[in-house]
This record gives sequence, structure tokens and C-alpha cells, in this order.
Amino acid sequence: QVQLVESGGGLVQAGGSLRLSCAASGRTLINYSMGWFRQAPGKERELIAGINRSGRSTDYADSVKGRFTISRDNAKNTVYLQMNSLNAEDTAVYYCAAADTMGVVMRAQGYRYWGQGTQVTVSS
Repeated sequence: QVQLVESGGGLVQAGGSLRLSCAASGRTLINYSMGWFRQAPGKERELIAGINRSGRSTDYADSVKGRFTISRDNAKNTVYLQMNSLNAEDTAVYYCAAADTMGVVMRAQGYRYWGQGTQVTVSS
């Protein structure tokens, strides 16, 4: 199985940008479709972006579409989430997750492996 570790979170001002990384170990990342989730205090975990195994197909939740970009570098066993135009509503713990499938997965139940999360805080 695969182990996932997120990094790149932190404190950023509204309007700023951050890039999150998700590094995989164990089984190589090419075997999985990947996604990014987030969970804000008092709210349910939200699936915000998905990418297929090759990286050629992506999908986004409406809440982040046009501002966030998911990508992957299978040679580096890493998935990324570029976040632009951040606002206070983006404050959350961000998680990457892996699914045993080929296509883009935009339903939470499809994901089997999870990282521990990284905190993103946007100050207004």
C-alpha cells in the first residue's frame, strides 16, 4: 500500500498563494488516482480536486474551480495543489488521498489511503 505525507501548508494573507505537496512512499503513485480534500473547523471533509493516474484529466469542486490546480509528477512520486487567490474560507486542514482506480474520482468514498493533513490558514 501507499503512504502519503502532505507539506507546504502555513499562514498566508488573503489574495496570496500556496503550493501543497503530497509525497508518496511504499507503492508508487502511478498506481493511483489522487485527490485533495479539506476540512474546516466544524465542517465536513470536502473533496476539492481530483486527478487521474496519468495526470491528463482533472476535476474540481465549484468552491475552488479557477483558483486551484491539481497536478502530479509521477517520476517524483508527488502530487501538488497550487492554490491562488486564497480567502478566509479556504482556511482548513488539507489532505491528499489515493484511490485504487484509473480515472478521476470526485466522490469521497472512492478514496482508500490518506495523509495526515497540513494546515492552511488564510488571514483576512
